[in-house]
Amino acid sequence: MTTEQDMAGYAWSTVQDAPVHELFPGIRARPLWHGDHGAKAYVVEFDANSRWQGIDVHEPGPEEVFVVSGVFNDGYRDYPAGSFIHAPAGSSHIPQTTTGCTLFVFYPEG
Repeated sequence: MTTEQDMAGYAWSTVQDAPVHELFPGIRARPLWHGDHGAKAYVVEFDANSRWQGIDVHEPGPEEVFVVSGVFNDGYRDYPAGSFIHAPAGSSHIPQTTTGCTLFVFYPEG
């Protein structure tokens, strides 16, 4: 049986309760967690036919993406629901979608 003492340091949130920040038209981020050293986790929602404005450069660290639903395109190829993408620090892409998609995005180093 787990006790509250065993849960020390745990953090949790729900997508529904996370504030919505519009990044660009049709693209919204919902912050789920911010940790030490800049680590953070988001759910990012793209409406159909939306596109990141400019180039998304991964700095200072990598970006890790799990496609929850829909089809995500990084400017090079499509990633259907269930795909995992690790983009190393210094890499870049232009996030977009024609179908709409929901992503879980994790920045382990900010």
